[in-house]
Amino acid sequence: MKQWVLTKFGAARSVFQLKESETPRPGPGQVLIKVSHSGINFADIVARNGLYDEAPKPPCVIGYDVSGMVEAVGEGVTDLVEGSRVFALTRFGGYASHVVVPRSSVAAVPVNVSMEEATALATQACTAYHCSMELTQLHPGDVVLVQAAAGGVGSMIVQMAKQRGCFVYGTASSSKQSFLKELGVDHAIDYTKEDFANVIKAGPHKKVDVVFDNLGGSEFKKAMSLIGPCGKMICYGATEQIKAATNKLSLLSLAYGFGLFSPIPMLMQSKSILMVNMLVLADNKPQLFQHHLEAVASLAAGGKIVPHVSKVFDFKDIALAHEFVESRQSTGKVALSWSE
Repeated sequence: MKQWVLTKFGAARSVFQLKESETPRPGPGQVLIKVSHSGINFADIVARNGLYDEAPKPPCVIGYDVSGMVEAVGEGVTDLVEGSRVFALTRFGGYASHVVVPRSSVAAVPVNVSMEEATALATQACTAYHCSMELTQLHPGDVVLVQAAAGGVGSMIVQMAKQRGCFVYGTASSSKQSFLKELGVDHAIDYTKEDFANVIKAGPHKKVDVVFDNLGGSEFKKAMSLIGPCGKMICYGATEQIKAATNKLSLLSLAYGFGLFSPIPMLMQSKSILMVNMLVLADNKPQLFQHHLEAVASLAAGGKIVPHVSKVFDFKDIALAHEFVESRQSTGKVALSWSE
């Protein structure tokens, strides 16, 4: 099999090496997948730069999610057959033509979803589902703020929040404003021209019920000021940390930007902050993660969420794919195709 090995930390064009390795065999409770598409996530950029503590150290294979066909199953796996279309969370190792994963990390691809679209389900859609369906109960009329609403997770959260009848504020750059409106965002905010906090405070709502944040730092702190009584901050990332790859002082600034929060005022206002790491969830609550996989597959099958693929790169162009994601030009999902 082929796999992209991360040989060291650094710029995308200088750190990956394509290698041939023996195709693994599935053990008990495992599934071997012949990969059609590997997902490219912003977390991969963080791992490539040596900023993801849970990622393996080079040389290693990164990559969090794939879609493909079942090639073999291990002992005890009776509900998947060879040739089935599936998507899966790989928890690293996804940049390969074949992967072995636990059965609990695999779900069937709905018939109305393409293989490249399916790569958006395992990481992005499951993260969005956990944040917006598991950690909070959204109600009709709730006001929510989705940061980076055009991204892979953000675009899914928007769709799920609109399914619940929420009013959605969404932030994105100028070039992505039309995409936000297509998603159903009620008030799109161009963060390159407007301060999202000022826009919301000056609007009819003044406050929000839930913030979905993947930025961290000072943006997190600013968003906290918008949360009303009984509100929640749900944080599933800190993309600002990527600046620390070239400037370690930025990491200190990021930590300082979060600010300090006393639990007493939050208790008195019945506010909460919830933090999400989906790899920890998959490791420690595999049954819950499998439920999320099946749930997002059902939502996609019913057309209640629509995966959006920004661009598909040939597997040989992994550096270009990383640069595209790192440039923040993408909307929705970016994937590598392993078809030759």
